[in-house]
Amino acid sequence: MTRSEQKTSVTPTHGSLQARTIRLDGETALITGGATGLGFGMAQCFVAAGARVVLAGRRKAELQKATAALGEHASFVVHDVTDLKHADALVKSAEESLGSPLSILVNNAGIHLKKAATETTTEEFQAVLQTHVLAAHALSRAVLPGMLARSHGNILFIASMASLFGIPFVIAYSAAKSAHLGMVRTLSAEVSNHGVRVNAIAPGWIESDMMRASLKADPVRSQKILGRTPMARFGQAEDVGWAAVYLCSPAAKFVTGVVLPVDGGASIGF
Repeated sequence: MTRSEQKTSVTPTHGSLQARTIRLDGETALITGGATGLGFGMAQCFVAAGARVVLAGRRKAELQKATAALGEHASFVVHDVTDLKHADALVKSAEESLGSPLSILVNNAGIHLKKAATETTTEEFQAVLQTHVLAAHALSRAVLPGMLARSHGNILFIASMASLFGIPFVIAYSAAKSAHLGMVRTLSAEVSNHGVRVNAIAPGWIESDMMRASLKADPVRSQKILGRTPMARFGQAEDVGWAAVYLCSPAAKFVTGVVLPVDGGASIGF
């Protein structure tokens, strides 16, 4: 056999460079809050990378619009993640929709509350924690038995810049997003030796209709954000989406328990 023939006869293995691609072929993902914003951006990238996705959310019309845009590899389930008792039912519905078990969970659904700490009520604080923290735990608990049994899975939390440094007037949101970091560390330490990886992304300021409307009324804040961002621009939803694809792909098979800022350098800027 010639040297040329030897090169072409090599069969890629799981550990080879050829196999460590940033692809999600054969993977099945549930993305909460997936119809709009970052959730939809991640769904677009997941589908482009070969995965099938189920979007979960409360607004049927938005979910229908999103899945139509994503094509045949996407479906949806109408569900309120704060309905903790029905987390198992959501996972079951998602798997029935896909026709196969879930291998990826993206805990993305959330609500925002901008209010002074002295004016934030206990009920408002609890509502933010219910959506971000308790719902993420309930869904993670629901998918983990199957992932552990198959020794394969990825759970991804969407954290925030509020997880990393102090931002005024978001005490409940900051507490919830900071809790994600502890959940990622604990879960990854608990399940990674069973083939399930757990990571987080901390998005910076990402272009969206909501962000544009917010900053249009506050140009000083807009300049403050850009002034501390070394790349001097806002991000796009696909920037978060491709980071999510990487973390859930074979290319990141030795990455677990990390929080990856996707922020143009804002978390290290001055």
